[in-house]
Amino acid sequence: MERPAQAPSQLPPGFRFHPTDEELVVQYLRRKVLARPLPAAVIPVVHDVARLDPWDLPGASEGEGYFFSLRRAPATGRRRRAGSGYWKVTGKDKPVFLQCGGRRQLLVGVKTALAFHRSEPSSSSRTGWVMHEYRLAVPGGVAMAEQRKNANHARVVEPGEWVVCRVSLKNRPRRSRPNRDGDSKTPGNRTSIAHRAAPLQHREGDGRQPPVSPQPSSSSCVTGVTDISDQDEVSSSSIRIRDAPADSQREA
Repeated sequence: MERPAQAPSQLPPGFRFHPTDEELVVQYLRRKVLARPLPAAVIPVVHDVARLDPWDLPGASEGEGYFFSLRRAPATGRRRRAGSGYWKVTGKDKPVFLQCGGRRQLLVGVKTALAFHRSEPSSSSRTGWVMHEYRLAVPGGVAMAEQRKNANHARVVEPGEWVVCRVSLKNRPRRSRPNRDGDSKTPGNRTSIAHRAAPLQHREGDGRQPPVSPQPSSSSCVTGVTDISDQDEVSSSSIRIRDAPADSQREA
């Protein structure tokens, strides 16, 4: 299958083409149907976009690609056969309105969302390729009459309905894995400090007298540094308690 050629862009360096739904329908699709000059020649014509694989479309793999397509037959069903898979309609059609000032809105187009699926012998898998197809809200016969009325008579008007498509590749969400190292790092350090401090406290008491328990801290969050300083105070206080009886005997 022959791949479509890349259309030259007339945008200056540093500018990107990101039109709204309203701009895409009114300023580009409607002008294309009426054979009027476009604001910028940045949308190439690719016939039967839905029949091609999305990675074969010019510029689509770089982020987003916009294409005019002359759909010769109305779409039937929710699937459209492509090269190595098919496009499947997702959700319902959404209207595109033109803001006419205040709360007034004029229906100008309809947007259809499709997702690309790969065809496999046993099952089908959905990919990250997404297409939004825009068409005018007027009936096809009215659109063709407007096109014939405004088109150059020297050219032959091809039968069909003009649509504009936006094709993009979106990364599918991945399942987040818990960070086991990060979850066990802090508790592990706190436990190791307690284990190292406990033998020190036992040696100072020599097993003859249990150390005095420290006073509870006013803070609910106790760090390893606070634990070590409290234990030092406990050890010194236990030594003073053991020395006190010896002094009293000498005085007696």
